[in-house]
Amino acid sequence: MSTEINRNKPVQDVMIPLDKFPVLKENTIFKEALEAMSKFNLGIACIIDSNSKLLGIVTDGDVRRKLLKIQKPFSALFVDDALDHCIKSPVTISQDSKLIDAVEVMEAKHVWDLPVVDSSGKLIGLMHLHPAVKAILS
Repeated sequence: MSTEINRNKPVQDVMIPLDKFPVLKENTIFKEALEAMSKFNLGIACIIDSNSKLLGIVTDGDVRRKLLKIQKPFSALFVDDALDHCIKSPVTISQDSKLIDAVEVMEAKHVWDLPVVDSSGKLIGLMHLHPAVKAILS
């Protein structure tokens, strides 16, 4: 298969399915969000509501920046809702977008992950940089 064909693959062919990355409910506490991120070893957790609509994301970088900015004891931060510390308007992509477009968005926004959402904002997967590049080059 040529690289040109791979570049035009839809995101849905390469995205990580919901059960392979941390997807958390909106009332998850911050400590549980960090534990879920460690379990999947991706550096990102997506937060959804009861209808699976994406409400925000938490990344390793967000956690680091939050720790430097917030002036409260570390243990107090653990019991906050993860939603209090997430990016509430993350950059997303649709499942029908081309793989090369996803990589270009990641480059432009300096991110490694893009939540994949449908037209109503429902989370359906995650596009991670490594599988995207691997698929383009294979």
